[in-house]
Amino acid sequence: MAADIFPRKKPVSSSSTTVQQHHQHNLCNNNLIPAPNWQGLYPTIRERNAVMFNNDLMADVHFVVGPPGGTQRLPGHKYVLAVGSSVFHAMFYGELAEDKDEIRIPDVEPAAFLAMLKYIYCDEIDLAADTVLATLYAAKKYIVPHLARACVNFLETSLSAKNACVLLSQSCLFEEPDLTQRCWEVIDAQAELALKSEGFCDIDFQTLESILRRETLNAKEIVVFEAALNWAEVECQRQDLALSIENKRKVLGKALYLIRIPTMALDDFANGAAQSGVLTLNETNDIFLWYTASKKPELQFVSKARKGLVPQRCHRFQSCAYRSNQWRYRGRCDSIQFAVDKRVFIAGFGLYGSSCGSAEYSAKIELKRQGVVLGQNLSKYFSDGSSNTFPVWFEYPVQIEPDTFYTASVVLDGNELSYFGQEGMTEVQCGKVTVQFQCSSDSTNGTGVQGGQIPELIFYA
Repeated sequence: MAADIFPRKKPVSSSSTTVQQHHQHNLCNNNLIPAPNWQGLYPTIRERNAVMFNNDLMADVHFVVGPPGGTQRLPGHKYVLAVGSSVFHAMFYGELAEDKDEIRIPDVEPAAFLAMLKYIYCDEIDLAADTVLATLYAAKKYIVPHLARACVNFLETSLSAKNACVLLSQSCLFEEPDLTQRCWEVIDAQAELALKSEGFCDIDFQTLESILRRETLNAKEIVVFEAALNWAEVECQRQDLALSIENKRKVLGKALYLIRIPTMALDDFANGAAQSGVLTLNETNDIFLWYTASKKPELQFVSKARKGLVPQRCHRFQSCAYRSNQWRYRGRCDSIQFAVDKRVFIAGFGLYGSSCGSAEYSAKIELKRQGVVLGQNLSKYFSDGSSNTFPVWFEYPVQIEPDTFYTASVVLDGNELSYFGQEGMTEVQCGKVTVQFQCSSDSTNGTGVQGGQIPELIFYA
């Protein structure tokens, strides 16, 4: 994953290649002894410094890193470490410095500590998805800000609905407000995917409360309720409690009342929350009365629906028209490519409808990146004969990264004569997002930049 996020290095000299091989070997073997007169092999201080990475040669301190039962003994050189970190400087050369030959660090993973040492010794950032959070912790603890920033950039780039809740929890712990904001953007726009992810069950109680309070969650309340129960089940296991309804409610505590149960569709409540066993009989009766009675009882649950997100629409045509001999649909594909300059979440497309009165269409919409399908849906929409656009939605919003072209496609089945766009624009400014369009080779029904179907992209930003 790191290879996709950090730029590829330029070809290096033979000496540089040798030193890279040397400290790559040192990752596994910290007793490697360089060849005699090894200093003459490397022309720069950086390369000579790198030879000392994880090397016992001239080491004047050792670290026992990791929790009991999983420790690793790593060599260090006080001068190099002090130059790379103010914490190490204070540890070795400060007024309260202790002259210890061995230092125990039980709260840092060995792989993360090695990644930090590699940066300090070799000026190289080598991050992996399974250790980047631990590396961020180490970089924060020892005040290595450039490595910490690289870790945050790595996390932002790899952010998705699957890991957004866990990273939200970690970003608050590490006090990284930019990463926190990016996590909220993903959670809000792809709330149902985030709530259904395995990572949601791994968050702490404080993060659970903040998500349940969130006004802009773009999710059905029954999905929020089911996610909270899934979290409660895992939390019971973490606390070694029996998996009972009573214990699920116990671990949820007052967070249960942050779920806006009265705003559920009546069917969702009757067939889901009311039969879950988590609510008391009085709560269930009061909520049923809330739905049906003119005099509504007081509830402990929040009864105001979440605002969710307001979708934005990027319209790429300046006018539309219809003619007697087009636009026809016979199983052919209308397609266009687009790119954005900021991360957005495509919720669906706005499509034209019949130019000959009201009609129903079947639409298969699809979103691809470099040939890989990211989202698709088959649905129907009704057009009223006007030149308006009609929304067709994906099941879940699709995350779109900046500065990469994606392919939007639709195959329509219905009234052959419809409106079509004209005077298309290659670039459209939509709020704070700039969208560029170009023709797609997938388009077999005539749609392109200048005219055709798919007049609108519907997205959250």
